[in-house]
Amino acid sequence: MAVTELSASGVEADTAKAERAHAIRRWLGNSGVVIGGSLFILILLATLVGPWLVQHDPFDQSLVKRLRPPVWSGGSWEFVFGTDHLGRDYLARLLWGGRLSLLIGFCTILVAGIFGTTIGICAGYFGGRIDFAVRFFIMVRLAMPAVLIALAIAFIAGPSLHLLVMVLGLLLWDRFAVVARATTLQLRNSEFVVAARAMGCSNLMIIRRDILPNILNQLIVIATVELANAVLIAAALSFLGLGVQPPLPDWGLMIAEGKQYILFSPYLITLPGLAMMLLVLAVNLLGDGIRDVTDPEAKGR
Repeated sequence: MAVTELSASGVEADTAKAERAHAIRRWLGNSGVVIGGSLFILILLATLVGPWLVQHDPFDQSLVKRLRPPVWSGGSWEFVFGTDHLGRDYLARLLWGGRLSLLIGFCTILVAGIFGTTIGICAGYFGGRIDFAVRFFIMVRLAMPAVLIALAIAFIAGPSLHLLVMVLGLLLWDRFAVVARATTLQLRNSEFVVAARAMGCSNLMIIRRDILPNILNQLIVIATVELANAVLIAAALSFLGLGVQPPLPDWGLMIAEGKQYILFSPYLITLPGLAMMLLVLAVNLLGDGIRDVTDPEAKGR
């Protein structure tokens, strides 16, 4: 009897080890996860650690050092990426701008994700009038152009970093709500949810323990897409003077400040534009990779 139990436990351990190895191979075998994740981690580390390694302060101005070219265009290693029109180190401002852009993106996704997921789960789980109200609310939101609404609010209320995050968060929640509602509708009558109700579990416990963990993968994919959208919209608002205000560095604001020097110092626009492109590319590749890996059909391969 003891030998049988030991052999059974050994088989279970081998099975669990094989499943973990298969999951690791599946994640590492996806090019989107590897390339996008590596690039995103590299950008994240650069924006978090990089500003402390650069010797120049991003806010220090010196008109004597203004518009110095980057090192690959004949500049010095003192200013690797050159300086802007006020003599500020462009590498330092680029790194700090990336930190600010990521902060805006993550805070926006947090607001949008909590709001959209909450109303989406409530609509899908309870149905009835709640579902009708949420679907009407979603249709109203989809009929509103997010960028124009953000522009109007920022113009009326004035530019503010906190207002920018709240406005974007309350304009990018619709995809979270749609996905959460659709997946919750599929799960609310499943066997494990019916069994939880039969055991006397409360609706809140069922949603927290049974519904939310099963829709988390889809929400992560939506979060990656909306993170890229939030960064781009925030940069567009900063470019128009309605987002981040100087002297804070922001990629969109840096492009706006350098547009008048595009013919003589194109790096002032090229560098923040390239950084933004790489960030959006990394997030989109990572989101596509997570979607492919977490696809139920792909898990069995």
